[in-house]
Amino acid sequence: MAVNIEAYNKILTELNSKATLVAVSKTKPVTDLQEFYDSGQRDFGENYVQELVDKELLLPKAIRWHFIGHLQSNKVKYIAPFVYLIHGVDSFNLLKEINKEAAKNNRVIDCLLQVHIAKEETKFGLDATELSEVMKESATLKNVHIAGLMGMASFSDDRTLVRKEFTELRSLYNQYSGFSILSMGMSGDYTIAMEEGSNMIRIGSLLFGERLYPAK
Repeated sequence: MAVNIEAYNKILTELNSKATLVAVSKTKPVTDLQEFYDSGQRDFGENYVQELVDKELLLPKAIRWHFIGHLQSNKVKYIAPFVYLIHGVDSFNLLKEINKEAAKNNRVIDCLLQVHIAKEETKFGLDATELSEVMKESATLKNVHIAGLMGMASFSDDRTLVRKEFTELRSLYNQYSGFSILSMGMSGDYTIAMEEGSNMIRIGSLLFGERLYPAK
């Protein structure tokens, strides 16, 4: 399936500059990313470190690369030189590693702390108590900046449940001063997320079609 520029323009109209659109481009060829780049898109999200590193070498340097997968500490060094924003930080140990690698590159790296709001046990994230502890501990780290929070709602057709989860995350977000990013909402629920205060959404399949995975 070709990229859907019509859907892209529709989503931008809906966002009305109130939220940043991160185009989730994992498993997609660089030609697809280039097409969106040529249409004005600058924020792209990748889940896999090696794929992100490879694409960064091939695509324009003006792209703001978001790492949106579950980042392993031993792979931070590969993206630390250029990554724009790391989503989904769910432990102080990972934050310390990002801080260490950022210092080596003379950078301050922006991060989002991931909060577990969904009912599925498989989703990662901090609870409210753990979030408070990480925020206190992070005050000693000079090369990371916690820019805000992110979370993923339950994969459910129950829109009331999804809205409730987004509301919980917004409530936590509002308890902390200095945050600028509340990242919630994906292809299936971004309209609810926007209504609940999200200012960064992550859209993949609506723009690129279904994901392509290599044959095993």
